[in-house]
Amino acid sequence: MEKNPIDKIKVAENPGIMEYAHTAGGAVIRPEDIGKVKGKAQLAMRQQTNEQLSKIYRQMELLAQQAKEIKNRIDISERIYDAAIGFEPIINHTYYLYEKKDGSDILSMVAPAEWGRSFPFNQFLARVFLLADHTWKVEFFQEDNRADTIDLDELD
Repeated sequence: MEKNPIDKIKVAENPGIMEYAHTAGGAVIRPEDIGKVKGKAQLAMRQQTNEQLSKIYRQMELLAQQAKEIKNRIDISERIYDAAIGFEPIINHTYYLYEKKDGSDILSMVAPAEWGRSFPFNQFLARVFLLADHTWKVEFFQEDNRADTIDLDELD
């Protein structure tokens, strides 16, 4: 019987699962830095989730703004319907809300610029447009309701 020149002590039983190269031409096996891998994965995860959260926040802001606009439409519609109206408003027409000298409101078909020098009201409040659902779209609203002057050129 011929003697095996390879010493059994120096031979691995399963060389394919060794943690290091077992031959001179074997591939270099370097253990992965698990902390580095996890750090990169967490960074990518945070970037993606922050981007998605940012989109959701922008959508929430838009919805909040739309809700505020609807609430403003309700408020101005209630104020207009509480005002004196000497005519039947027609859908898809523009009207003008004024505050009378006694503090009550009145809705008119006459624009502020059309009154000339004989402006009979305390102040102009808003230019409104009657929508099909009988709410009012505010096209112009006098922000400071106690302003002494109104720039009529700004309305046209």
